Order: sequence, then structure tokens, then C-alpha cells
Amino acid sequence: MNMTTGNRDAMLALGAEARKAAKALALAPADQKNHALKAMAAAIRGRAAHIGEENVKDISAAASKDLKDSFIDRLTLTPARIEAMAKGLEDIAALPDPVGEIMTEWTRPNGMAISRLRVPIGVIGIIYESRPNVTADAGALCMKSGNAAILRGGSDGFRTSAAIVACLQQGLREAGLPETAIQMVPDSDRASVGLMLEGLNGTIDLIVPRGGKSLVARVQNDARVPVFSHLEGICHVYVDKAADLQMAEKIVLNAKMRRTGICGAAETILIDRAAPGFLKPIIRTLIDAGCAVRGDRVAQEADPRVTPAAEEDWSTEYLDAIVTLGVVDGVDGAVAHIARYGSQHTDSIVTADEATAEKFLREVDSAIVLHNASTQFADGGEFGFGAEIGIATGKLHARGPVGLEQLTTFKYQIRGTGQVRP
Repeated sequence: MNMTTGNRDAMLALGAEARKAAKALALAPADQKNHALKAMAAAIRGRAAHIGEENVKDISAAASKDLKDSFIDRLTLTPARIEAMAKGLEDIAALPDPVGEIMTEWTRPNGMAISRLRVPIGVIGIIYESRPNVTADAGALCMKSGNAAILRGGSDGFRTSAAIVACLQQGLREAGLPETAIQMVPDSDRASVGLMLEGLNGTIDLIVPRGGKSLVARVQNDARVPVFSHLEGICHVYVDKAADLQMAEKIVLNAKMRRTGICGAAETILIDRAAPGFLKPIIRTLIDAGCAVRGDRVAQEADPRVTPAAEEDWSTEYLDAIVTLGVVDGVDGAVAHIARYGSQHTDSIVTADEATAEKFLREVDSAIVLHNASTQFADGGEFGFGAEIGIATGKLHARGPVGLEQLTTFKYQIRGTGQVRP
């Protein structure tokens, strides 16, 4: 899709304004940023009815496109979700400000004092799909960590996101900060994404995509600036022979069915071959909850309602009430299966054997690995980060939930007394 000269100029101006705002934010004291966050929360509560009305319009338009229920659920803002969004901003305000934190310091034999301290990254572009809450979370996390944000939400949530951004900018104004610290791409032109991936004339320092596989793949392939992202959330729960069955059923059910459309939802359940008695009750728990189960031959023999799993099922992110279930040969089999089919996102083991748990935690190479807990804890808020801008599965700079600390980089400050190098 071609972009008009006027739209291109508008996008470049957006980047230039963000760069100016980032300079102001980098020097803003924590109290001023926290004032802005609290004012943002108050604005969201004060305009909750308007946000809800705009969201209804977005949902109505999306429903006419015959989109999946999981998509509509991610798009929907209930009064409770709007309040949670406001509360999330207050939670971020309560967190320590990472900017200026001395990470480490030391003195060299020649008397030079060296310190490494956290500083903002600069301008962060967030490209996301049908999650209006990302608008508030991303804008707030970027601002608190001293970064300016350029938000490009999906067309399906455009009205809702615009209403939320208006609240965020009101909070910035009330705190005396530039409202251009949080900006939203003013249209749903897909060409704007391409410009962001190019870096908007060098003004964007980092891109964070939040959305489906096709969006994230495009960002990863086309971006000319660094990217924090995960392509898929193919998450596993492995039930070991030493697991407490009642605990395992509870964790499996929550990991799959609490919210099926989030990236931390379990897509594959693995059961130790040495615990055949676990198969029927776990399968029954899932099916009784409305989850379709696709399984290997052993799973099908345990319950005739299990349909055969194709090879591609083991590496599919359903984001729906569907799960793949099979048996593996102990923890080694589970680790090998996850290495082959997983996406290095989030994986969990259920076991009472501490040695087996430690082996799993050590050997599974994923961003988040859990013992006796649901994969749905793959969330920055649950980590105590206040919120997250996304989950990163790469291995450089940030991994797992991307919160305030992960949205900073560092620099060295060296204080001397006249030293010169011989």
C-alpha cells in the first residue's frame, strides 16, 4: 500500500516530536512522572463511559467481520477491565523509577571511579493488534522508564485506543510533561507500519510488536531497528509421575482454559508415560470444561473423545479451547519435546520431586519456566512489574516480561582527577 506524501510527512513529524519529548522525559524526576501516571488513571476513570462507548463501536465493527471469539474477547473492554487498566497505571506509579539507578560501581587502581547506570532507550514504537489495554500499559511503561512512545494499534480497536490515548495525554499535560511523549499513529494505513519499521528517519530506537504470528513475523523480518518480541506462545505443561494429581488437574485446567486467547495459555499437555493413571482424569477435566483434545495414540486409547493429533498440532498456537495432549518418557522426554516443538516462551512442570523440578527448570531453554504453577502467570503484572509491554523470547538485552527495567539501557560514567593514559 502506497502512502501519500502528506501522510509520510505526518509520520516523520510524529517521530521528530517523539524524539524531542524523549529528551525531556529522560531528565524528568520520578515524582513528575508518577504525577502524570496518577492523572492518567483519574482521566481513564473519569472518561470510562466514553471509552466503553467507543469500544462498543469497535466491537460492533469487528463482529460484522466474523472474527474469532478469542479476537473479540481481546478487543473487549468491560467496566472491570477499564478499572483494571486505571489501577495498572497506579501500580506502575508505585514502582521504583529505574532511570538513574546505579547498577554497579568500582574504582580503578589509578583512582578513576566508574559507575554503570540505567538510562532510557529513547523512542519506542509499539505495533499491536486487538488489545486496547496495551495502549495504556505500553504508554505508561515507556513514560515511566523515560521513553517516548509511538503507538500503532490495530484498525479494529482504533476508536478505543484513541479514547485511551486522550486520557494518557491529559495526564501528561497535568504533570507538565510534553503530551507528545505518548502519541498514536493517527490512521490505520498499513504503510505507517512500514515507516515505523524503517525507523522514522532515525527517530525510533526500538520496536515492540504485540499481535498474531503474521504481524510479528513481518516486524522481525522487515525492521531496521532492534525488536523485542515473541513469534508464538507454544506453551507446555508437563505432568510428572511424582505430581499430585489434584494439583495437576487444577494447573492444567487453568493453564489452558482461564483465558485461551493469551500468549501464556498452554497449547500442549505432556504426561509422564510412567503415570498412565493420570491420563483419563486430566483428559476428562479438559473436555468437561469445553476443551477439545487432540492426542497421540495413548491419549486416544485413554479416552475415545480424543481426536488424532497431526504432526503440525504439536507446534500450533491455537489461542482457542483446543489442546494437544500426549505422553513422554519422563522429564528427559518432556525437555526433548519442548526443545523440538516449543517457542521458548513459557513452560511448566508439575511434580513433587524437587530434583526432577530442578532438572526441568535448568534444562528447558524458555524465557519463563515454572514449577507447580500455571503458564498463565506469564505476565508482567504477575511478576510484580506493574504491567508489561510484551514478552520477549530473544536472548539479547531482554527476555520474558518486558517491564520498566527492560525498557532501559545503560551508560558508564567515569569520574577522574586528571588521569591520562600512559
